[in-house]
Amino acid sequence: MANIEPMYQYSLAWFLSLYQHSISKSPKSNAVSERINNIVEHFTLCIYNNVCRSLFEKDKLLFSLLLTVGILQGKGQVDDEVWRFLLTGGIALDNPLPNPASGWLSDKSWSEIVMASKLPNLKEFFSHVRENIPKWKHLYDSAKPHEDQLPDQWDRLAGLNRMVIIRCIRPDKLVPAVQDFIEQNMGQAYIEPPTFDLAGSYKDSNCCSPLIFVLSPGSDPTAVLLKFADDLEMRGSKIQTISLGQGQGPIAAQMIDKAIKEGSWVVLQNCHLATSWMPTLERICEEVITPENTHPNFRLWLTSYPSDKFPISILQNGLKMTNEPPKGIRANLLRSYLSHPISDPEFFGSSKKQTIWQKLLFGLTFFHALVQERRNFGPLGWNIPYEFNESDLRISIRQIQMFLDEYDEVPLEALTYLTGECNYGGRVTDDKDRRLLLSLLSTFYSWELIEQDCYHLCEGDGYYVPAHGPYQMYVNYIRSLPICADPCVFGLHSNADITKDNQETNQLLEGILLTLPRQSGGGAKSPQEVVEELSEDILSKLRADFDIQVVMDKYPVMYEESMNTVLRQEVIRFNRLTEVVRDSLANICKALKGQIVMSSELENVFNSMLVGKVPAMWAAKSYPSLKPLGSYVTDLLSRLQFLQNWIDDGPPSVFWLSGFYFTQSFLTGVSQNFARKYTIPIDYIGFEFEVTKEETHMEEKPKDGAYVRGLFLEGARWDRQNMVIGESSPKILFDSLPIIKLKPGEMDKFQHENIYLCPVYKTSARRGTLSTTGHSTNYVLSIELPSDKPQKHWINRGVACLCQLDD
Repeated sequence: MANIEPMYQYSLAWFLSLYQHSISKSPKSNAVSERINNIVEHFTLCIYNNVCRSLFEKDKLLFSLLLTVGILQGKGQVDDEVWRFLLTGGIALDNPLPNPASGWLSDKSWSEIVMASKLPNLKEFFSHVRENIPKWKHLYDSAKPHEDQLPDQWDRLAGLNRMVIIRCIRPDKLVPAVQDFIEQNMGQAYIEPPTFDLAGSYKDSNCCSPLIFVLSPGSDPTAVLLKFADDLEMRGSKIQTISLGQGQGPIAAQMIDKAIKEGSWVVLQNCHLATSWMPTLERICEEVITPENTHPNFRLWLTSYPSDKFPISILQNGLKMTNEPPKGIRANLLRSYLSHPISDPEFFGSSKKQTIWQKLLFGLTFFHALVQERRNFGPLGWNIPYEFNESDLRISIRQIQMFLDEYDEVPLEALTYLTGECNYGGRVTDDKDRRLLLSLLSTFYSWELIEQDCYHLCEGDGYYVPAHGPYQMYVNYIRSLPICADPCVFGLHSNADITKDNQETNQLLEGILLTLPRQSGGGAKSPQEVVEELSEDILSKLRADFDIQVVMDKYPVMYEESMNTVLRQEVIRFNRLTEVVRDSLANICKALKGQIVMSSELENVFNSMLVGKVPAMWAAKSYPSLKPLGSYVTDLLSRLQFLQNWIDDGPPSVFWLSGFYFTQSFLTGVSQNFARKYTIPIDYIGFEFEVTKEETHMEEKPKDGAYVRGLFLEGARWDRQNMVIGESSPKILFDSLPIIKLKPGEMDKFQHENIYLCPVYKTSARRGTLSTTGHSTNYVLSIELPSDKPQKHWINRGVACLCQLDD
């Protein structure tokens, strides 16, 4: 588990004490088999509850699944080959069989169906899908495919085999399928983790084991702890709190020395900020806080964000707890209204402009909930998941109150600037995220909200600003809201739920792969055979390096043709990458035969290939990509072929934008050709964009500029009938764009009317870092797409173009 989060550390001594506890507390029986069964059941649940107490919400189901599969493996009821397939989806470079239902079945799903057909209980699975498309389409369209009957004989499958089918057809529903699997094998208790129980944790602790709060964004256990201390009459001088940081270590040490004699409590906050003092704390816990010289009432409480510098011995011997903030718009709003300062009647009724004050107050708390909850949708919500917190909300509330009382007119522009650019915007580092933040805020800081009664905050009638009334009326309204909000509340399309569910599935499977030892590859083949076969397969498909001298002779550096330089630079970059791939694969084969030593780098390549991931050694020399190994190799071979065709046949009429290693150099080349042709300074030149009706091919090149293809639209689709950006079709997350004409021109002559300025990214992660070239490693450029809706609509939808998909 420590591979997932560094704070997930458990010791053998801790395990044995739980075991002894179960022997003494489990139901007694004279029948030996029944007694053993009672101990095992009690101990398993005890382990689950104690470990869950220290896990973040995202990892509780993961642990439950590991526990379930581990127990079933012990009983010989798990086929390792099926288990591995469920986690990786199989590893293959290409799929020789054409997709029979490309209208709804993705190529990735079809490829997994074909590979799953090699599993013992799924023979001929792909044939059945191919011959019974309507039956499988019905399962694909179902709202709850994990609960529905599977077509024909496949309904007899259970357990992991059934989950493999769900993974292939509807991966977004794998998490509920996993919950059903755990419930069937272990019981309801193992999918309902225990709630945060400070009293229970305290009861399980002793004076020598520290109690550790593992923090997450938005959580602050201090108030809960101080109230608990008050209940146990440990108030005042009996509890001392210090926030660690520079120079605070010695003071904390003195507090502990005094408290172990007096039997009081010490709270050390933010241990992750005092990494240099952690070895001292470790020594204090091992040498000073011992049973013989510690008062039985003494407790040491620690709070820390996950950190790999936190002492492992303290984590293993301490009692860890997580207390995450509640999830969802409703819970978030409720927390704001039940917390200081809004819950203070005097503050709530303090403004001179009561009606406007309460409307803006509700609007701001809703905005605060919105920006936090959008993080759950991954890059569709925010490019970078920011840690907006209560202090941002509190300062913005105070500013609304102050400005309303000091000005006759509502200074909406000033409030928007302070809240959007300073308080919340101060955390935002990505300019597209800043654009989104201000777009979301414009819904709440608006004259419509101030002037209208029951102003609607999103599509539909469910969410609105309640009419002016007493405090309790707002709280009652919030309690009446649904627990789970529809994506439209966030400004997103309903497909965003599928994106979120897919993300949860990937997170679950990747987390489990991190925890597993390197076991057999499953079936008849050993891991060595699997990797060796895969290496030889990739090596046989990989073409020889490009001859740079031939390219330079055929396409010399020319003033009027910058594309020659672009081609040469691309060839050099791809040669560097293919050299690393070729050498590492050749060395892996040699190392497996014992001809050379298996270095740590080669072992990383081996482990990555075994689970179908791109090795870190390749990624370091590669263009950005989130594809699994098989798709990555296929994509790399296509890029190499694209360049080879260019070298053999001259520049193509349509450039594959996604095929470039460094896309910005191509765009600079297009601008440079135009600038030199018409002698215009390159700084004055930008692009206009024309989406054509052609999908893949153009007969001839444009006079100026270039035709490009290969972009995918996420969060919307291209309406080919009206030639504008339109709403996504249900369940279709990405839509390929037709060929686009890049038309260079002087920027000051462009007309920006009825468009959406759509950012283009290399991968779906969207976030990038600033590289040494001054460009982002992910963002490419923004293209203008015609739109019949206001730009704000698509900004809130999180619409962007991607050069490549993840499968």
